[in-house]
Amino acid sequence: MGKTREKDKLDEVLDELLKDCKSSEDIIGRDGLLKDLSRRLFERALQGEMTAHPGYGPNAYEGRNSGDSRNGVTTKTISTEAGEIEIEVPRDRNGSFEPQIVNKR
Repeated sequence: MGKTREKDKLDEVLDELLKDCKSSEDIIGRDGLLKDLSRRLFERALQGEMTAHPGYGPNAYEGRNSGDSRNGVTTKTISTEAGEIEIEVPRDRNGSFEPQIVNKR
């Protein structure tokens, strides 16, 4: 029962995402939905990795005066099956964050 409910929810999300797509270009084109979703998935995963790195979330009290804290993002272009995608990779003040999903350099 749980898997069916999850699938139904996912189908609703997909329907919402696809509602404004009129052609295949809107989905797989240069600025299509697939590229946007890929970018967002990478960035979301990177944010999760960054949270796990120091062990606290953004703006958390534990990060104050810790010697290492979040320090913005850098832009990186990666090649995917959907084409080249520009993503924002979080960074930390000490430069010790080594993302696993995307190589640092």
